[in-house]
Amino acid sequence: MDAFNAGDFDAVDSFYTEEAVAVWEPGKPLTGQARRDYQREFLARKPRMTAVPRQSFVTGDTALLIVDWVIETVDEAGTPERLEGVGVDVLRLGDDSVWRYAVDDPFGQG
Repeated sequence: MDAFNAGDFDAVDSFYTEEAVAVWEPGKPLTGQARRDYQREFLARKPRMTAVPRQSFVTGDTALLIVDWVIETVDEAGTPERLEGVGVDVLRLGDDSVWRYAVDDPFGQG
């Protein structure tokens, strides 16, 4: 959350697996460079996020997180915007002992 709120794209991106899928707009999964481009553009709007984990389940090197979140930002026209949802995220434990997003679905809808 600190890296996100600081707008630090490189730090935020480092918390995703190389093949991660992100669904930041319901029904529009993004991977690879498309995911990175969307994330970089969104962070440029200086969003501020708060998040509260609701549940977490871990088995081996895989985790499922359910998270309540709110983001205060501006839309593409610069108008203030409040986004909120219940995220459903799948993380994988890397060889370096860092958990990374494999699936990031902030709206929990796929």
